[in-house]
Amino acid sequence: MIKWGRFLLFLVVVGALAALMFTTTGQVANKITLGLDLKGGFEILYEVEPLEAGKKVDTELLKATAQMVEKRINIGGVAEPEVNIELPNRIRVKIASQNADQSKLRELIGKPAVLTFRDEQGKVILRGSDLAPGGAAVGFDELKQPLVTLKFSDAKKLEDVTRANLHKHMAIYLDENMLTNPVIQSVITGGSAQITGNYTVESAQELADILNSGALPAKLIEKQVTSVGATLGAMALQKTIYAGYVGGALIFLFMILVYRMPGMIANITLAGFIYFCLVVLDWMDATLTLPGIAGFILAVGMAVDANIITYERIQEEIRSGKTILSAFRAGERRSLVTILDAHVTTLIATAVLFYFGTSSIQGFAVVLAMTIIVSIITNVFGSRLLLGLLIRANMFKKPFWFGVKESEIGEL
Repeated sequence: MIKWGRFLLFLVVVGALAALMFTTTGQVANKITLGLDLKGGFEILYEVEPLEAGKKVDTELLKATAQMVEKRINIGGVAEPEVNIELPNRIRVKIASQNADQSKLRELIGKPAVLTFRDEQGKVILRGSDLAPGGAAVGFDELKQPLVTLKFSDAKKLEDVTRANLHKHMAIYLDENMLTNPVIQSVITGGSAQITGNYTVESAQELADILNSGALPAKLIEKQVTSVGATLGAMALQKTIYAGYVGGALIFLFMILVYRMPGMIANITLAGFIYFCLVVLDWMDATLTLPGIAGFILAVGMAVDANIITYERIQEEIRSGKTILSAFRAGERRSLVTILDAHVTTLIATAVLFYFGTSSIQGFAVVLAMTIIVSIITNVFGSRLLLGLLIRANMFKKPFWFGVKESEIGEL
């Protein structure tokens, strides 16, 4: 007797999943952030050295330097840069944008930006650290020429310095480049000063932003620069998607031909698996790269394997003479431990890769771990739920629907 309620529930679940995928897949896919190897851009690897000899590079110094690097990239107008720390002493910067000026950003990132005020003997009498928070700004002189205004946190200190050096030169240096060497005409009270020069509004604003962001806490030595053109990135993405379509079609065809009705269930849950992986990637605000896609494709293979292990076990139980329902129960029970063991060991491997790997390897590990978890939900428990609904509906009673010939039953 056919149990139409279970079959109707199966249709409702599959129909809801299909409607959800049909209406939202394009939106979800377009919201996923692509890495520079797919979108185009450039990557810079820096080695961090302490400013003072004898000091060591530790995690705190790397974090502080990475934060300062990100601030400087934001000054350059680049949105959402990726700045990663690589132990023991490296920082990797990824800019996934074709509009960014590479040479300007490299100069901006690596500039120490140490502001000093020196007397005629070259002695440092004031530093950039004496500036008030956000104390540098753009101003204009009487001729409407741009300049940089400075506001010091300790007005009394500036007053004492200018009084001690009245009618003397006080040179202003950015790193070891002298910006200006004015003569102190009068004692400066109120804690305000100016840097004049041949500035445009843009260059004055950039200098003010750099001074407000502060000096780098360490030296950055550029070790490697990798650029990926937009055309090359688009080509890589196009070929990867094409390969995914071909591979997916072959998998779908194989599952239908070999496992028949369970293969159809596997194809449904595999499509759901791919969709929910995209949703989770969007939710994680993760950046998808070529190594990440490699992890995704590997997880698709593992998702298919989870179904194959279950279906092979069900086929063996049917060949032994059990009914379809008994074979399903035994097959799903006896295959579960094997499937979970395989997934857990892979998760352990991804944890090791994430801990010891570089940023690209970490991206691969994160995507692989995420897809394994989604696979357990969709292709292990989800496929068993759908297959169980159809089997308990008593609509597919013959071994043919499970890829088993009647002549094979009883041979084991």
